[in-house]
Amino acid sequence: MARILLIEDSPTDTAVLTQLLERNGHEVLSSGSAEDGIEVCKRELPDLVLMDVVLPGMNGFQATRALSRDGATSNIPVLIVSTKGMETDKAWGMRQGARGYIVKPPDEGALIAHINELLGG
Repeated sequence: MARILLIEDSPTDTAVLTQLLERNGHEVLSSGSAEDGIEVCKRELPDLVLMDVVLPGMNGFQATRALSRDGATSNIPVLIVSTKGMETDKAWGMRQGARGYIVKPPDEGALIAHINELLGG
């Protein structure tokens, strides 16, 4: 399946999402901060990035913008998975270059369907 980079600072959310993704056949790389996640993304070139918004230091919106505007990573779809569920948050995330926005906790079926859609499957 796909190599997915999870940028998430909550160990609990990281564990839950990693189990969910691996259960569905994906390989998971993880990072606890936006800055580190950008570096991992540039180095590993995953098939997709799952991005939290509330992160220490740089937030997920800023990291999404950085990845979507960098020639080396701009073709990697970013799917935001956040507790911030207001329409303004979703609109802002999409304006930063995200290809989708899912509110936590994600429904497993909906999340996997969205990932498959972004990966062209």
